Amino acid sequence: MKPVWSISRWAALSGVIATLLLGGAIVAGSLALTNLTDSRARLLDVTGPQVLQSTSLATAMLNQETGVRGYILAGRREFLEPYQEGLRAQEAAVAELWRLGAIPGTAIGDDLDRVLRAATTWRRAVIEPVLAGAPATGAQVDASKPLFDEVRGSLSVLQSRLESERLDAREDLSSSADVLRAMLIVIAVLLCGALALVFLVLHRNLIKPIRRLAAEVRDVATSDIHREVRGSGPKEMRELASDVESLRSRIIAEVTDLERAQETIAVRTRELERSNSDLEQFAYVASHDLQEPLRKVASFCQLLQKRYQGKLDERGDQYIGFAVDGAKRMQALINDLLAFSRVGRRPGENVLLETGDLLDTALGNLEDAIAESGARVTHGDLPAVLGEKSLLTAVFQNLVGNAIKFRGEDPPEIEVSAERDGADWRFSVTDNGIGISDEYAERIFVIFQRLHGRGDYPGTGIGLALCRKIVEHHGGRVWLDTGVATGTRFCFTLPAVPAPEPATAQPVSEGNVRG
Repeated sequence: MKPVWSISRWAALSGVIATLLLGGAIVAGSLALTNLTDSRARLLDVTGPQVLQSTSLATAMLNQETGVRGYILAGRREFLEPYQEGLRAQEAAVAELWRLGAIPGTAIGDDLDRVLRAATTWRRAVIEPVLAGAPATGAQVDASKPLFDEVRGSLSVLQSRLESERLDAREDLSSSADVLRAMLIVIAVLLCGALALVFLVLHRNLIKPIRRLAAEVRDVATSDIHREVRGSGPKEMRELASDVESLRSRIIAEVTDLERAQETIAVRTRELERSNSDLEQFAYVASHDLQEPLRKVASFCQLLQKRYQGKLDERGDQYIGFAVDGAKRMQALINDLLAFSRVGRRPGENVLLETGDLLDTALGNLEDAIAESGARVTHGDLPAVLGEKSLLTAVFQNLVGNAIKFRGEDPPEIEVSAERDGADWRFSVTDNGIGISDEYAERIFVIFQRLHGRGDYPGTGIGLALCRKIVEHHGGRVWLDTGVATGTRFCFTLPAVPAPEPATAQPVSEGNVRG
């Protein structure tokens, strides 16, 4: 199997090739630049100044010859001043030429040495005798000419050589500039080539595989979820394709599970619809067929109780009482079960309700119990909410009724309040009754769950379960507040009206006290 290179390996190879090409071009360019610098220094710092100094030397020699000629012909000492100045200029020019490299042993140094020897011979033969006091004659002038011609010839050779050196240096400078220019072009070409190489490597081994993988993923996402994602290119791209393939397989598995779950839900929905239909039929039977026999049983038991009260023995009266009580409790249980089963099954229209009015209706329904127990019910400002009137009235009636039922030795003190809690209204019903242990905070909301015997407190055990079902049907929740020290506090929430209207205020006063 052909080995698969990673992106980092391809990048490293491209970098090495580009580095070698650019490194070679930079080294060659540096050498060309060094040659250019050397040629420039040779022209400007050596050969050029040498030519200038040779010219100065020739001028100094001519000044010497002119001064000596004038002195010999005129015999005046002031004509020797050009000679003296020329001699000093000669010494300075010679010293500078020596500094610039015209030393003995080199071609230019040898030429300069010949010039100096010819000049010395000329001075010894012509100038020094005259300066020593010998009479100046025309024969001396004639003797000076061939000797100085030797000096001129030596100077010409020196200047010709220096000019040739200058031209060679200029040619070297021009050649070095051409080489540097060519190297710059080569560097630019190699730089473009390196960039093109990197682009081609990345395009072939990264961009094209990414595009192919993107096309495969797009095809899977838009049309064919069952298409396998393979991927190509470097190692990382193949690993990415493998991860995408794993994700695709997982999605297919989850979609399959979801379809199965939907089929199961559909089956169970149909079963639930049948169950609801059966429940409706049961509710109809319970409300009609079961109620009538129970009413007859209760009525005839009550007639027996009236007619034979005191005529039977004590046990007979007790049996009749048991029958009457059982029939009444069965009627209450059936009515409560009907009310519980109807919550949410046939929802009514949600309308804007003043909860203060709902509480007043509930208190009206509990008027006998309030009067019997001497209860005192108070409330503050209660808001308006959206809901079904009969259901929310049942919530207040059950919670207040429980507070009256499970009272202590003192008359019940019940307070109903409401406060805003984010997007909800939180209602509280607080009493001074016997309280509920924290361990039963959830159990009390389960249908038919009772914490006391029927002989201690009446009821069917459905009231709090009905409250929870009604409140959750309206989008809220209900719970037992375990933070109160004495008594009991039930709390429930109802969604606030999106555009709340001012609630009817019910100040705490004697008008709110029932009992």
